[in-house]
Amino acid sequence: MESEGGEGSTVVRTLIDTVNEITLINDFRRSHKRECQNVIRRAKLLLPLFEEVKDSDTSLPGTAVSVFELLEKALQEAKLLLQLCRDGSKLYLVLESESVLNSFYAVAEHMDKALDGMPWDVLGVSDEVREQVELLHAQIKRAKGRADTQDMELLVDVMLVLSQKEDRISDVAVLQRLADKLQLKTRAELKAEAHAVHLLIKDRAPEVDETLEQMCILLRKLRNLTDLGNSDSESAEVDKLSSSAMASVEKPGSPIVPDDFRCPISLELMRDPVIVATGQTYERASIERWLEGHRTCPKTRAVLPHTILTPNYVLRSLIEQWCETNGIDILRKASSNGVSRPNGTDFLAKDRTAVAVLIERLCSGQVDLQRAAAGELRSLAKQSNENRACIAEAGAIPHLVSLLATQDSRTQEHAVTALLNLSIHEGNKGAIVHAGAIPSIVDVLKHGSMEARENAAAALFSLSVVDEYKMTIGASGAIPALVGLLRHGNARGKKDAATALFNLSIYQGNKPRAVRAGAVEPLMSLLMDPTSGMLDEALAILAILATHQEGRAAIGNADAVPVLVELIKSGSSRNKENAAAILLALSNSDGMHLLRARRLGIEAPLLELTACGTARAKRKATGLLELIETQGTW
Repeated sequence: MESEGGEGSTVVRTLIDTVNEITLINDFRRSHKRECQNVIRRAKLLLPLFEEVKDSDTSLPGTAVSVFELLEKALQEAKLLLQLCRDGSKLYLVLESESVLNSFYAVAEHMDKALDGMPWDVLGVSDEVREQVELLHAQIKRAKGRADTQDMELLVDVMLVLSQKEDRISDVAVLQRLADKLQLKTRAELKAEAHAVHLLIKDRAPEVDETLEQMCILLRKLRNLTDLGNSDSESAEVDKLSSSAMASVEKPGSPIVPDDFRCPISLELMRDPVIVATGQTYERASIERWLEGHRTCPKTRAVLPHTILTPNYVLRSLIEQWCETNGIDILRKASSNGVSRPNGTDFLAKDRTAVAVLIERLCSGQVDLQRAAAGELRSLAKQSNENRACIAEAGAIPHLVSLLATQDSRTQEHAVTALLNLSIHEGNKGAIVHAGAIPSIVDVLKHGSMEARENAAAALFSLSVVDEYKMTIGASGAIPALVGLLRHGNARGKKDAATALFNLSIYQGNKPRAVRAGAVEPLMSLLMDPTSGMLDEALAILAILATHQEGRAAIGNADAVPVLVELIKSGSSRNKENAAAILLALSNSDGMHLLRARRLGIEAPLLELTACGTARAKRKATGLLELIETQGTW
């Protein structure tokens, strides 16, 4: 058996090798960069200690060997974490950000524990090295467990993408932003991510948890966002890997055709969707038969100013992707009959004259011409980013903004929706805001038709993606109007209002605005209404508002505790997590909320949550149980 001195020299050499390996790990994924950099910095600061001990002729006593073995364990854990953050699934790192963050905290705690027992008197190292390590030790003790702001924003984007149950143009903006931030846009990037997801599922088989299901949903959405095609082997491999990953979690059953994919005339899945002058979409064959004897839009009954049919390439692409995912070949038959898609850019991006004509009609002062032109711009802006850029460059935005004040409700609907579609292009957001659109959009949100109000809310959400605009929109009076739509809107309007409120409330200054506008009451109503279909959204917003003092007071006054306790007992994984977060915030503010929760039997569900919940849910449940222990008997 090796002597103490031999054990000491071995562990010191291992520590030096481990630090050198850690310093070579770089090029981290988008999330947890700050934690990775902190780990590498701490390892580098420890290296001089290990090198001086190695160069010393003094044999290490057993106490020092034990400390160095603890440090070795902590650094080995750190190395694995760094490798995960460099090579692992980007989607996993975001979805399990709290779990990964807790692993970094555990490494820091292990370092702290080891350094607490460092026997400096017997090590014989220089004062400079000792001072450096003791300074590092003090920094580790002061370090607070707080997620990086950018990591929190990533998680918010992911939750927004997962919460959207329809493929609307405003939802695509969030997905595009997520793809940009995570660098999951190219074939090579998606291939690497699909491979990482596939390996993770294989490693966890046969167990498939909620995180893996969410990763596969996100992977599908990101793959659909990028036109991979089937033109080369790399594209085929991405499809194969991602399809294999998704097949591991998808459940069998006959697919239900989404309503938006059905023709309003025939009610059949559309093969060749086209847009008429009112902005409605139909199957080409069905609307052509209709137009043989009519001059109106079948859905709106409005008279058509012209009978030009514009291919709806965005919807066609979504239908194609849905068919591919569900093994339906109906569109392949349509393609073989001569229906084809454009090569990346449609006619409008090449024909700026057409845009100029439409803008002239916007300025004509003739209601019919303005309505038709705004409707065509709305449809064209929905089709592609090239169109959005072209329309903005031609100067249409100020004229569309001016039409928001029109008395013609249909023109107003077209104008606000056209601005929504244009805002999807990142370069257009500033132009829309600088054209003075926000006050006008808020006015539409207050007084427009239900369709106009829905799309006004969606437009504010799209613009609020830019952080500085969150403050501008919040100060414009938008939040009370959004709360009004949340109270009295239809199902789609409430969902648009909730999405916008969620994003705006990320900015600290908007939280009290939402509370003072009365957001808590309708959110609680949605929470208690099983038919609303908005439980997830309401809980997510309340969890954000609960981080502000006024929000906690309003939620507490709304008698939220019984609902939260019931959700912790029987809600979905994500709902248990948010409910626990809200209850913890309330309990930290006022112990009476926790006392009431205990009387409702919260302790057993919390214990179960610490064992089976998500990483964040475990953390919140543990916090609540610690408060209960502090509270004592009751």
